[in-house]
Amino acid sequence: MKLSSATTSGLVLASATLLTPSSSFSIPANQQTMSSSINSININAFRRSSSPFAFRLRASNNLQQQQQQQEVVVDEVRRLKIMAAKLREEAAELEASQQEERAFAAEKNFEKFDTNKDGELSLDELKAGLEKTFKMDAIPEEHISALMEELDVSGDGRLQKTEVVGVEQFRSRLERIAQEDRRRGLEASKAAQKEAEIADLKEKQLEMVNELVNDEEPTTADKALSTLAYVLPLMDSITFGQFLLAGHESNPAVAALALLYGAFRTLPLGTFFPYLALSSISSNLSINRLVRYNMQQAIYLDFALFVPGLIATLSKALNVMPEGNNIIGELGSDAVFVTLLAAIAYSSVSSLLGKTPDKIPFISDAVNNRLPTKDMVLEQIQQQQQQQQQEINEDEETN
Repeated sequence: MKLSSATTSGLVLASATLLTPSSSFSIPANQQTMSSSINSININAFRRSSSPFAFRLRASNNLQQQQQQQEVVVDEVRRLKIMAAKLREEAAELEASQQEERAFAAEKNFEKFDTNKDGELSLDELKAGLEKTFKMDAIPEEHISALMEELDVSGDGRLQKTEVVGVEQFRSRLERIAQEDRRRGLEASKAAQKEAEIADLKEKQLEMVNELVNDEEPTTADKALSTLAYVLPLMDSITFGQFLLAGHESNPAVAALALLYGAFRTLPLGTFFPYLALSSISSNLSINRLVRYNMQQAIYLDFALFVPGLIATLSKALNVMPEGNNIIGELGSDAVFVTLLAAIAYSSVSSLLGKTPDKIPFISDAVNNRLPTKDMVLEQIQQQQQQQQQEINEDEETN
């Protein structure tokens, strides 16, 4: 190997330094500085010349380490596969052994349960055999039937030798069937209790509704009171009947009607107070339904007079009828008065007979839609209770 001149000079100088004692020989200062510079240059040159070799050496070492790690991993995987195969083999052997034991136990149970030796087990034989094996006085018939249904693969209602299981399997199946039966019984008990609570709640709600809403058969006083409600529309219809009533003042009925009309006119605000009284009383659910119905119908009949009254007022204001020819207006007023009298007569007679007068077109339909019934009140109470229960549940969830 050839050394460079700088390297040779450095080695010579180093040898001279080692061979010459420091006490008898010393290097001048300028030579020491030059020697130090030469050594620094030589070291840097050596590092530069050796760095690729060091890199290759480190890479080779890393590659060897990776190969060794891979070999360790491969060996570990191979070892785990061998252990897994061995465990599967042992598990298969154990399963086969247990299967043989179960088959042997099942065959033994079959021979013990088959008392008549006909090669199959009936429901009675299975029941007697299990009661004797487990030393139980009586296994419920439904449990034995459920067990028979589970084991009877062929579905012929009898157990063959291949369908019989071991004692422990019989025990576990019976326990599971018993637990299932208890669960169903508990659910049925809870359902029955809930139904009883619902029925009790409905009964209490119905009692509450019966106390609130008077839908009983009307008494004689109720029947008479229900007819008085129609005095209000009758008084308001007098203006429409003036043409028919004129000239019949001597008639007792007309005289009584005139007297009653005069009394109504003396009331403050006319018929406003009777209207308020009818509205208030008809809203009281404790009053008999027949009375409330007739009061509501009387109010609607009184409202119905507003339309012909408005037409008559507009006709006069607009001079629709020619002067001196009011025959059409009179006929219209007479028709309104007679129609109202017919409706009042029908309602009064029906009420006195204890029947609801619900055959007046439009008017009776409106009353039926407005008048509260027991079913409507019951539904409202149920909705309120459901809302209260929902609020209670929400409060419990929040807390």
